[in-house]
Amino acid sequence: MTSKEKDTLTVALIQMSMADDPRSNLDKAIRRIGEAASRGADVVCLPELFRSRYFCQEEDHSKFSLAETIPGDTTAALSTAAKKSNAAIIGGIFEKRTKGLYHNSAVVIDSGGSIVGTYRKMHIPDDPHYYEKFYFAPGDLGFKVYEAAQSKLGILICWDQWYPEAARLTSLLGAQVLFYPSAIGWFDDEKDEAVKMQSAWETIQRSHGIANGVFVAAVNRVGKEDHINFWGSSFISGPFGEVLAKASPDKEEILVANLDLGMIEQTRHGWPFLRDRRIDAYGSIASRFID
Repeated sequence: MTSKEKDTLTVALIQMSMADDPRSNLDKAIRRIGEAASRGADVVCLPELFRSRYFCQEEDHSKFSLAETIPGDTTAALSTAAKKSNAAIIGGIFEKRTKGLYHNSAVVIDSGGSIVGTYRKMHIPDDPHYYEKFYFAPGDLGFKVYEAAQSKLGILICWDQWYPEAARLTSLLGAQVLFYPSAIGWFDDEKDEAVKMQSAWETIQRSHGIANGVFVAAVNRVGKEDHINFWGSSFISGPFGEVLAKASPDKEEILVANLDLGMIEQTRHGWPFLRDRRIDAYGSIASRFID
């Protein structure tokens, strides 16, 4: 840890429901950012695509009107909120890169209001009512770490959370916290499977924290939107996989946890997974499948 990095970091996750009006969602998010800052948050993370309802449930050309540039109106509002709250902000953006080219992105803004960087979702799903390939091109910026709040933040988005490669590469770049802005839930006919699905979602992300010795902060939306019942359950876990804070499955909440960043080194001393990796034997990981 360099002299510029903090020993502790207070993280806040804004678990919220989304209305039809994008402006009302942005206004709510900004109010919640202020509330989180009043509770000492150094970094505040919003859910995936927080400005709108989850429009990817249908293939609808009219929804491209929701997209915006970076920088744009949302980043300007979040920059003002960051300066006012003196907190870094991670916010999901439906990014319009140019005419006909869009990404599912997250922007990182520091406490001074400056855009630190943009992450573009790397893994794009195409499942019933998650028709993201219709809207988004895969990310082409790679995996990155962003320096804000005197710490190193890794950003991965929703479907990225199931891939250990994404967590590993971001951790190897020096991330202390892996943030996962998400929009995930269950369909009405999957109610009997909902608990199992939610458990798998939490387990895979906590396992990334264990395998890499880092903190994990996963923020989801709540409420029913058309076909999907978003299950909330946002959580923050430690480098040993322990759950430090967890939100309810159905209520709007501001989840706050104070992270002892020194636990990263302490945990890695006892569980030296990075030391014992056989990097000489992993070349085939870049293959689609080994026949």
